[in-house]
Amino acid sequence: MPLENVDTDQIVPARFLKSTGREGFGEHLFRDWRYDENGNPKADFVLNDPRYGGEILVAGKNFGCGSSREHAAWAIAGYGFRVVISSFFADIHKNNELNNFVLPVVVSENFLAELFASISADPKTKVRVDLPAQTVMNMATGSGEHFDINGYKKHCLMNGIDDIDYLLAHKDVIEKWERTNA
Repeated sequence: MPLENVDTDQIVPARFLKSTGREGFGEHLFRDWRYDENGNPKADFVLNDPRYGGEILVAGKNFGCGSSREHAAWAIAGYGFRVVISSFFADIHKNNELNNFVLPVVVSENFLAELFASISADPKTKVRVDLPAQTVMNMATGSGEHFDINGYKKHCLMNGIDDIDYLLAHKDVIEKWERTNA
C-alpha cells in the first residue's frame, strides 16, 4: 500500500470506535477505502485484490499519523497482519502496534521503494522478517536491512507476553523488593 501519511482515521474510521474490546475491528480496517457506500468491495483497493495477501503490510511513509487511537492497531492485528513495514511510523501508533503484537519495521526510504517496485512487478513477492536477527529481506532481490526495536518489546514479542504478563513473571522479585523497601 504505497500511500504516505495514512492516518489512524483512515486505518479505522471513528464511527466504528464504539467498543473498548479488541475484537471485530479487523473487518473495519481501511473501511472507507475497501468498500463503497453500499458496503460493496472496491476492486481497485489493494486489500480487495486477490493477488496480494499475507501477514506483512508494506506501507508508505508516515504510517499511523493522526490521533492516538489504539483501535487502529487492533484493526491491523484483527485483520491478520503481524508486521507493518514503513520508512516512518507515528510514535504513538508504533507503540500501539507493539502493544498489540504487531511488529512495526522501520526501513530506509530506498529499501521501501525497492520493496514497492518488487511487489508491483510480482504481487507474490516474499518478504522475510527475522525478529531475533532484526533483519528484513526482499526475497525477490536478496537485499535486506537491519531494523531497530526496543529490547524489552523484542523480548515481549518473541515470548508472546504483554506488559502484565511480564510483571506477573517477576511477581516474586517485586514482592520481595516491596517487603524490604516499604
